[in-house]
This record gives sequence, structure tokens and C-alpha cells, in this order.
Amino acid sequence: MALSVVFAWAFLSKDTQVDKALSVELLGISEFNSDIYNKIYRKTMEHIYEIDALIQESAPEWPVDKIAKIDLACLRIAISELKFVKEAPIKVVIDEAIELSKEFGSDNSGKFVNGVLGNIAAKL
Repeated sequence: MALSVVFAWAFLSKDTQVDKALSVELLGISEFNSDIYNKIYRKTMEHIYEIDALIQESAPEWPVDKIAKIDLACLRIAISELKFVKEAPIKVVIDEAIELSKEFGSDNSGKFVNGVLGNIAAKL
């Protein structure tokens, strides 16, 4: 759920909020952990520019605006979980982000997300 909303936000003007209820309806999600969703989404949006700066620092050859939107969404929510939410172990967060990027991204998405998150996790 957090991935879909952060992904959708990447296509909107930066002061636009994505309606969670609309996202739930469009995605056909009947049940999800709204507490963890709210934490991840809120922390991601509160710290989006700091998160993007970490991404840029960890992947300097890839400007944030040139990273595939789905890979960027995976990175943003994973970094938010690693740095601000801190409820899941680092390895679990990274593994989940890699799996999401493999499922929804390109053939190279998993490797890219793994590399960026590996650099960031080492710094954190």
C-alpha cells in the first residue's frame, strides 16, 4: 500500500496528497496494516527531501529524477523504514524492497535497489 501511494505521488505536483481511500479502492485491497502504512507513508513524506539526498549520495551516477519511478518508490519507503520507522530489521527491510523492485520494476531493479540500500545501510 505504501509503495503504491509513494509511487503515485512521484507523478503528481509535490504539494499534492494522495488519497489513501481512493488508492485502497483502485488497488482492490481489502485488508492491510494501517498502522504501519501510516507510519511508513507519513515518515516518507515528512523526510522525502532528506531521503532523496541519501539516494543521490549513494547513487551519484543516477540523478533522482532519472531513476525509474517504481525503483525510487521502493528506495524511498525502504529508507524511511530504515532511518525513521525502525520497526523491522535492516535485512528484512532491504529484502522486501528488493523483492518489490523485482516484482514491479525492470530486470535490473533488484540489483540497483540492493546496491543503493546496501550503501545507505552501511552509513546508518
